[in-house]
Amino acid sequence: MSASRAPFTASGGGGGREQAQNLLEFDYLVVIDFEATCKKDARIYPQEIIEFPSVLVDGATGRLESAFRRYVRPRHHPVLTQFCRDLTGIQQADVDGGVDLAEALRLHDAWLEAAMAGRPWAKKCGSFAVLTWGDWDCRTMLESECRFKGIAKPPYFDRWINLRVPFEAAFGGGGRINLQDAVKKAGLEWEGRLHCGLDDARNTARLLVAVMHRGVKLCITGSLAPPPPQQQKKPKVSPCNGAADACLCYCGVASREGMVAVPGPMQGKCFMGCGNWTPAMGALCPYFVWCGY
Repeated sequence: MSASRAPFTASGGGGGREQAQNLLEFDYLVVIDFEATCKKDARIYPQEIIEFPSVLVDGATGRLESAFRRYVRPRHHPVLTQFCRDLTGIQQADVDGGVDLAEALRLHDAWLEAAMAGRPWAKKCGSFAVLTWGDWDCRTMLESECRFKGIAKPPYFDRWINLRVPFEAAFGGGGRINLQDAVKKAGLEWEGRLHCGLDDARNTARLLVAVMHRGVKLCITGSLAPPPPQQQKKPKVSPCNGAADACLCYCGVASREGMVAVPGPMQGKCFMGCGNWTPAMGALCPYFVWCGY
């Protein structure tokens, strides 16, 4: 997306910031697409973010105003699998020289402050929204890793726009179409390397503009709102760490205890996970906390 791009025009004529505000309740979009540790044909646990990319898009013009990327050093699986390196293009030296997730979040916050310099922070918080392709980045990956490691994250990651939703309204197609196919369906050419987080985020930003050209209004589609009060009662199970929230899943079901069986440094350690779990479907939510025994 070129910095010299003219203000976009949705179908029906007009253009500029006033028209864009009719389609978008935010001045800016912060587009993210995390990459995480993985291995072939199996789950890796705990999964950790290894690339933290973000691009800032002006909602009125579609211009990519600024970009951010930090490689993140995984704590529990510090050596990337060959499958992960081949899939993402991230090399061992990249993560070895990376920062931890808490520092990546701090640096991202500082980048966002600088990129939106001149606006009071209180106003900025209401003038931008995080945007993703799917709910995985915010609802599952970042939320579960921050809870797992006890990391505080900025509140703007607690709500987001899943671009899948307005894309369906703009282009149809049904089903869980992937990002690359969505870009093609919108009549765009893929730019960069697939599964490079920063390139994926840039392509998501280009797709965002294509959706807005169709005149589809964008609004928040997902959030991590606290459960209703009746779900916040602590059930009489698990002495896990003595934490107030250690006995209840995000989905409100009493958590279940397990033990790491996979050989390695965490083998034999007990944990509490989502209680709404079946062998066929797995866990309903990403709740996880280590037990204090």
